[in-house]
Amino acid sequence: MALFSFRRVDIHPLGVSMAGVKLGEHLLQIGIHDAALAGHLAAKTGLSGTAAHMVSNDSEAVQVQRGAKKAGVLVEVSVGELARLPFDDGSFDLVVIHSASGQLASATRDNRVAVLRDAWRVLRPGGRLLAIEAGTPTGLRAMLRSAPGAQAAYDAAGGTQGAVPGAG
Repeated sequence: MALFSFRRVDIHPLGVSMAGVKLGEHLLQIGIHDAALAGHLAAKTGLSGTAAHMVSNDSEAVQVQRGAKKAGVLVEVSVGELARLPFDDGSFDLVVIHSASGQLASATRDNRVAVLRDAWRVLRPGGRLLAIEAGTPTGLRAMLRSAPGAQAAYDAAGGTQGAVPGAG
């Protein structure tokens, strides 16, 4: 007699593989949009790596902890100003900025550059910076949008890619 147990696991295989997180790496995530994705990214570092997460308020910290718990990992969560990361220079192999909700787009240009500059500071030489963004609305989504808002100005300025040179 064989017993089988099936458990539904909500994973994000495409998002996790595109981020390129590797076993043993030191990962920092900034901001939060999808707690499950954040948890699964943290899980990829394994027992030999570390996962830290920086958010701007307590409700976001709760989301991160919920995603980490579902993924079965421990994540060091810090709450504070995203442009002043409480980590040493060169501490991380990968920094992931969760900006799908428009976090970078809605920030002032100076604040956006400050976040990117500090993210760059905590990367080790050869480290990687990844920004997850929603992209420019097209088709029906673009037609139904009430006002262009900050996202349109952000896109016109080149988005995160356009802000990186200003961050050094």
